[in-house]
Formats: sequence, structure tokens, C-alpha cells
Amino acid sequence: MNIKHSISGTGDHAVAVTRASATRISDTRWHAVEDDLVVGRGDASRRPDGRLFVSIDAWHGAVFDRIADTMLTDLPTPLYTVVDETDHESRSAWERAGFAAARREWGYLVPTDPQITGLGSLLPPSGVMIVPAGEAEEGPLRALDRVIRDEAEAAAGWRTMPAEVLPRPAGTTVIDPSKYAVARHFDQYVGLVRVAPLTRRPRIGLVAVRADSHRRGIARALLAHALGSLHRSGTASAWAEVSESNTAATALFESIGARRAAATLELVRR
Repeated sequence: MNIKHSISGTGDHAVAVTRASATRISDTRWHAVEDDLVVGRGDASRRPDGRLFVSIDAWHGAVFDRIADTMLTDLPTPLYTVVDETDHESRSAWERAGFAAARREWGYLVPTDPQITGLGSLLPPSGVMIVPAGEAEEGPLRALDRVIRDEAEAAAGWRTMPAEVLPRPAGTTVIDPSKYAVARHFDQYVGLVRVAPLTRRPRIGLVAVRADSHRRGIARALLAHALGSLHRSGTASAWAEVSESNTAATALFESIGARRAAATLELVRR
């Protein structure tokens, strides 16, 4: 590690900001140390779409500012970060560093009970069959995922998809095929839904349909299948994130009784 900066400490000791080696989840890391005690950390990692996201965890505002100053000196722009919209202190700290809001993402609590969602009697469109999670053929699933990502990138851009994207090997888009249920139209996969079975609450990570199969009710059928499966397993609700600009997805979730419960801001420094 190389010491990059030193500032007056929060007490009687100076704070040294150092740049550390990469980790499994971070391309670059910085430590702020005062009297041999780590009082703050900064991380930078590149998302699958190529954007560089940064985060800082510091005990004091002055330490946050010094870590941010060091990171911004070291890193190219544009840089991105994500904050809870209600966390005014964090948002203010990032704005001091030159970041500004770029987009908002709604967090939804999604009921699974078909009596609430109204999806209990919903059938897939004619010719469409839902292949349950874990039963989809891996090759066609990966091909469908790539088509959907390319279509999204050519339209609004994959950056408009949920901001929380797990790290993955370069070029890999489907980490665990068992989390995906797909819609099959005759012999072709045309839509998918991914559900991550998290401990606290399952997360609907993605619902997407090929552009040539839009407006046929396939996305609603995929949700009906996924939520019905969760309900039968005893899960009362799931979690989903939707970009504020994605009016179709917002309308879909709100039409089945999903409740807006959080908002996340994506900030950018150009």
C-alpha cells in the first residue's frame, strides 16, 4: 500500500488514507487509518455494464471527504454511487464530492397471495408455457438473456435496469440458472423471471420479455408463476426494484398490489 494523503485526525492523531489491493468484490480499496485504527474505507468496482461504482464507509464527515478526495484523484470519470433517498447525510456527503442525482429506483414490497395480486386464475397466453425455475435448458436460457440485454441496451440502455447488480465474471450474464423460470412459446424461449431466495425476503431480480413478444401478457404470466410458487412455499411477500423511468414495469407491479416501500438514488460524477 502507498500512503496517498494525511489529514488532521478526529482526535489528537493524523489520519492516513492508503490505497490497498483489490479484493474479490472490489477492484480497488482505500483505508483511512488513525492511530492504527481503521476509521473509514472506500471501494471501487466495475459493474458488468462497464460503469465504475464507488462506495465509502467512514465514521466522520471529514474522513469521508478525505477518502473521497483521494479516490476522485485516482479514478477516471464518470463515477457512480447508490444511496438510500432517505439518507440525507450520505447524499449530502456525495454531493460535496461533486456527485449529482442521475436516476431514481423504487423498491416494492410485492404480495404473493393470489387473492391480493389477482393472478390466481391467470393463464399464460395461447401457445406459451411457463418452464419452472431449475428446469430451463441452460443454453437457450443464456441465449435469451443475451438477446434481452442487447435489446435493452439498444433502447433505454441496460443502465436503467436495477442498480444492484451482483459482481460476475466478464462476459457471464447468468450465474445460477436454477433461479430462472422462463416463458416458452412453442420451441422458443421468449421471457424470463429471476427470483433470488434471500433469507429475509426473496428478491425478484429481473422480469423481461423479448421485444417481439411484448404486449401479450407474458410478463404478467411469469410474475403469476413466480409469486404463486413463493406463496405455496409459505412466503408472504417478495422484493423488487424498478427504475422510475420504467413506466411499464411500475404499472405492472402496482396493478398486482405491490407497495412502494423505498427509493434509491443513483448519483454520478462526470
